Amino acid sequence: MFRQLREDIATIRERDPASRSGFEAWALYNGLKAMRSHRRANWLYRHKLYFLARWVSQRCVRRTGIEIHPAATIGRRFFIDHGTGVVIGETTEIGDGCTIYQGVTLGGTGKDTGKRHPTLGNHVMVGAGAKVLGPITIGNNVRIAAGAVVLTDIPDNCTAVGIPARVVRRDGEKVQDLDQIHVPDPVAQEIRRLEERIEQLERKHKED
Repeated sequence: MFRQLREDIATIRERDPASRSGFEAWALYNGLKAMRSHRRANWLYRHKLYFLARWVSQRCVRRTGIEIHPAATIGRRFFIDHGTGVVIGETTEIGDGCTIYQGVTLGGTGKDTGKRHPTLGNHVMVGAGAKVLGPITIGNNVRIAAGAVVLTDIPDNCTAVGIPARVVRRDGEKVQDLDQIHVPDPVAQEIRRLEERIEQLERKHKED
C-alpha cells in the first residue's frame, strides 16, 4: 500500500509542475484522494460488497467532484489533474501511465449492453472537457485534445481533435486533411479518366 502511495505521489510530482512537495500532493490533490477511494471501492466490489463499494464511491464524489465507478479497471501511475467533473464508467479499462484532466467523461452512449465504456491503452492523455464514449479502444500513446468527442477507435501514437474527433497526427506526422465528403472516389476518378480518353479518341477520329 505504501509503495503504491509513493508511486502515486511520484507520478504527481513528475507530471504537475505546480506540485511543490510530496506532502502537498498527499494532503491536497483530489485526484490522489479519488484514486485511493477507488482502490478501496474496487476491492469491495470484487468481493461482492456492492452497496459498500458504491457508498465509498459516492462519498468520494461529494469530497472531490470525481466519480469513478467501483468496477472500473485502472492501471498504475494514473494521474487525474484538477479532476472536478471527471466521470469514469463501470466497464472502463485504463492502462498504465495515463493522464486525464478536469471535465473528462469516459462514458457510454446508452446504446450498448455489457461492455459499454471505453478501453484506454498505456500513456494516453485526455484533455480537459473531452468525452470518450462507448465500447471503443484508444491505443497506446494517444493524445485527445481538450473538448474532443471521441466515438470511434483511435490507433496507437495518434492525436485526435474535434467533434466528432478525427486523427490529425500519427507517429508524429500530420495526417492528410480529408473529410468524409472530399475523400477521393477511385471509381469516379476511373470513369473520368475513361471519359477523357474517349474524348481524345473522338477528336483524333474527326481529325483523320
